[in-house]
Amino acid sequence: MFKKFSSEEVSAQNQVKASVQRKIRQSIAEEYPGLEPVLDDLLPKKSPLIVAKCQNHLNLVLVNNVPLFFNIRDGPYMPTLRLLHQYPNIMKKLQVDRGAIRFVLAGANIMCPGLTSPGGALDDEVGAETPVAIMAEGKQHALAIGFTKMSAKDIRAVNKGIGVDNMHYLNDGLWKMERLD
Repeated sequence: MFKKFSSEEVSAQNQVKASVQRKIRQSIAEEYPGLEPVLDDLLPKKSPLIVAKCQNHLNLVLVNNVPLFFNIRDGPYMPTLRLLHQYPNIMKKLQVDRGAIRFVLAGANIMCPGLTSPGGALDDEVGAETPVAIMAEGKQHALAIGFTKMSAKDIRAVNKGIGVDNMHYLNDGLWKMERLD
Protein backbone atom coordinates (compact mmCIF):
# COMPACT_ATOMS: atom_id res chain seq x y z
CA MET A 1 0.00 0.00 0.00
CA PHE A 2 2.62 2.59 1.05
CA LYS A 3 5.71 0.85 -0.36
CA LYS A 4 6.78 3.72 -2.62
CA PHE A 5 4.57 6.40 -1.09
CA SER A 6 5.82 9.98 -1.20
CA SER A 7 4.38 13.48 -0.93
CA GLU A 8 4.10 13.62 -4.76
CA GLU A 9 1.25 11.08 -4.57
CA VAL A 10 -0.94 13.55 -2.69
CA SER A 11 -3.31 15.00 -5.27
CA ALA A 12 -5.27 17.40 -3.04
CA GLN A 13 -5.26 18.68 0.52
CA ASN A 14 -8.48 20.11 1.90
CA GLN A 15 -9.22 21.65 5.25
CA VAL A 16 -12.50 19.99 6.21
CA LYS A 17 -15.63 21.67 7.54
CA ALA A 18 -16.53 21.35 11.22
CA SER A 19 -19.32 18.88 10.43
CA VAL A 20 -16.94 16.58 8.48
CA GLN A 21 -14.38 16.94 11.28
CA ARG A 22 -17.02 15.82 13.82
CA LYS A 23 -17.87 12.80 11.63
CA ILE A 24 -14.20 11.78 11.38
CA ARG A 25 -13.72 12.20 15.15
CA GLN A 26 -16.86 10.18 15.84
CA SER A 27 -15.91 7.28 13.55
CA ILE A 28 -12.38 7.18 15.04
CA ALA A 29 -13.85 7.22 18.57
CA GLU A 30 -16.19 4.33 17.69
CA GLU A 31 -13.42 2.29 16.04
CA TYR A 32 -10.84 2.90 18.82
CA PRO A 33 -12.52 3.38 22.22
CA GLY A 34 -9.09 3.29 23.89
CA LEU A 35 -8.28 6.65 22.26
CA GLU A 36 -11.27 8.41 23.84
CA PRO A 37 -9.30 10.09 26.70
CA VAL A 38 -6.63 11.52 24.37
CA LEU A 39 -8.78 12.23 21.30
CA ASP A 40 -9.02 15.94 22.14
CA ASP A 41 -5.21 16.15 22.23
CA LEU A 42 -4.79 14.19 19.00
CA LEU A 43 -7.57 15.87 17.00
CA PRO A 44 -8.10 19.24 18.71
CA LYS A 45 -11.46 20.83 17.91
CA LYS A 46 -9.94 24.25 17.27
CA SER A 47 -6.99 23.31 15.10
CA PRO A 48 -7.70 22.69 11.41
CA LEU A 49 -8.09 19.09 10.29
CA ILE A 50 -6.76 18.45 6.79
CA VAL A 51 -7.70 15.48 4.64
CA ALA A 52 -5.11 14.71 1.96
CA LYS A 53 -6.47 12.77 -0.98
CA CYS A 54 -3.96 10.42 -2.59
CA GLN A 55 -3.94 7.93 -5.44
CA ASN A 56 -5.85 4.63 -5.13
CA HIS A 57 -8.75 6.22 -3.17
CA LEU A 58 -6.52 6.76 -0.14
CA ASN A 59 -7.23 9.50 2.40
CA LEU A 60 -4.76 10.75 5.03
CA VAL A 61 -6.00 12.66 8.09
CA LEU A 62 -3.45 15.35 8.99
CA VAL A 63 -3.19 17.55 12.07
CA ASN A 64 -0.41 20.18 11.95
CA ASN A 65 0.85 18.44 8.77
CA VAL A 66 1.43 15.19 10.66
CA PRO A 67 -0.41 12.14 9.28
CA LEU A 68 -2.34 10.43 12.10
CA PHE A 69 -4.92 8.23 10.38
CA PHE A 70 -5.60 6.85 6.91
CA ASN A 71 -8.44 5.07 5.18
CA ILE A 72 -9.23 3.59 1.79
CA ARG A 73 -12.46 4.66 0.07
CA ASP A 74 -15.01 4.75 2.90
CA GLY A 75 -13.37 1.99 4.94
CA PRO A 76 -12.46 2.23 8.61
CA TYR A 77 -9.83 4.74 9.73
CA MET A 78 -6.52 3.15 10.68
CA PRO A 79 -3.82 4.85 12.75
CA THR A 80 -0.32 5.32 11.39
CA LEU A 81 2.38 3.21 13.04
CA ARG A 82 3.90 6.29 14.73
CA LEU A 83 0.56 6.90 16.46
CA LEU A 84 0.18 3.20 17.27
CA HIS A 85 3.62 3.18 18.93
CA GLN A 86 2.51 6.09 21.14
CA TYR A 87 -0.75 4.34 22.11
CA PRO A 88 -0.03 0.61 21.67
CA ASN A 89 -3.26 -0.76 23.16
CA ILE A 90 -5.83 0.90 20.89
CA MET A 91 -6.02 -1.92 18.30
CA LYS A 92 -6.57 -5.66 18.43
CA LYS A 93 -3.29 -7.51 17.96
CA LEU A 94 -2.18 -10.52 15.94
CA GLN A 95 1.36 -11.88 16.28
CA VAL A 96 3.52 -13.38 13.54
CA ASP A 97 6.37 -15.82 14.14
CA ARG A 98 10.05 -14.87 13.68
CA GLY A 99 10.21 -16.34 10.18
CA ALA A 100 7.59 -13.95 8.85
CA ILE A 101 9.13 -10.71 10.16
CA ARG A 102 11.44 -9.97 7.22
CA PHE A 103 8.69 -10.63 4.68
CA VAL A 104 6.20 -8.37 6.50
CA LEU A 105 8.85 -5.62 6.64
CA ALA A 106 9.27 -5.98 2.87
CA GLY A 107 5.54 -5.31 2.42
CA ALA A 108 4.22 -8.86 2.03
CA ASN A 109 0.72 -9.76 3.18
CA ILE A 110 0.49 -11.91 6.31
CA MET A 111 -0.16 -15.54 5.50
CA CYS A 112 -2.21 -17.81 7.79
CA PRO A 113 0.66 -20.20 8.71
CA GLY A 114 2.71 -17.26 10.04
CA LEU A 115 -0.09 -16.53 12.53
CA THR A 116 -0.92 -20.13 13.50
CA SER A 117 2.63 -21.48 13.99
CA PRO A 118 4.06 -21.79 17.55
CA GLY A 119 5.53 -18.25 17.51
CA GLY A 120 2.33 -16.66 16.24
CA ALA A 121 -0.70 -15.63 18.27
CA LEU A 122 -4.33 -15.05 17.31
CA ASP A 123 -7.01 -13.14 19.19
CA ASP A 124 -10.21 -15.14 18.61
CA GLU A 125 -12.36 -12.00 18.96
CA VAL A 126 -10.95 -10.54 15.73
CA GLY A 127 -13.54 -10.69 12.97
CA ALA A 128 -13.16 -10.47 9.20
CA GLU A 129 -12.38 -7.07 7.66
CA THR A 130 -11.04 -5.59 10.89
CA PRO A 131 -8.00 -3.32 11.22
CA VAL A 132 -5.35 -5.04 13.39
CA ALA A 133 -1.86 -4.34 14.69
CA ILE A 134 0.69 -6.94 13.56
CA MET A 135 3.14 -7.70 16.37
CA ALA A 136 6.32 -9.73 16.01
CA GLU A 137 7.43 -12.64 18.15
CA GLY A 138 9.86 -11.30 20.78
CA LYS A 139 9.39 -7.62 19.84
CA GLN A 140 7.68 -4.89 21.81
CA HIS A 141 6.24 -2.60 19.11
CA ALA A 142 3.95 -3.31 16.18
CA LEU A 143 5.72 -3.85 12.86
CA ALA A 144 2.67 -3.41 10.63
CA ILE A 145 -0.98 -2.49 10.45
CA GLY A 146 -3.21 -4.86 8.55
CA PHE A 147 -6.79 -5.49 7.49
CA THR A 148 -8.02 -9.03 8.13
CA LYS A 149 -9.38 -10.95 5.15
CA MET A 150 -11.06 -13.56 7.36
CA SER A 151 -11.83 -13.95 11.05
CA ALA A 152 -9.25 -15.34 13.47
CA LYS A 153 -11.26 -18.55 13.80
CA ASP A 154 -11.22 -18.99 10.01
CA ILE A 155 -7.48 -18.26 9.89
CA ARG A 156 -6.91 -21.04 12.41
CA ALA A 157 -9.26 -23.45 10.60
CA VAL A 158 -8.18 -22.80 6.99
CA ASN A 159 -4.45 -22.22 7.76
CA LYS A 160 -3.49 -21.40 4.17
CA GLY A 161 -3.46 -18.33 1.97
CA ILE A 162 -3.49 -14.67 2.94
CA GLY A 163 -4.96 -14.00 6.39
CA VAL A 164 -4.24 -10.27 6.72
CA ASP A 165 -3.63 -7.59 4.08
CA ASN A 166 -0.55 -5.54 4.98
CA MET A 167 -1.61 -1.89 4.81
CA HIS A 168 1.29 -0.02 6.43
CA TYR A 169 4.58 -1.34 7.80
CA LEU A 170 7.81 -0.05 9.37
CA ASN A 171 10.07 1.88 6.98
CA ASP A 172 7.51 2.19 4.18
CA GLY A 173 6.74 5.53 2.51
CA LEU A 174 4.19 6.68 5.11
CA TRP A 175 6.57 5.82 7.99
CA LYS A 176 9.40 7.83 6.38
CA MET A 177 7.09 10.79 5.80
CA GLU A 178 6.94 12.24 9.31
CA ARG A 179 5.38 15.49 8.07
CA LEU A 180 3.55 16.41 4.90
CA ASP A 181 4.68 19.90 3.87
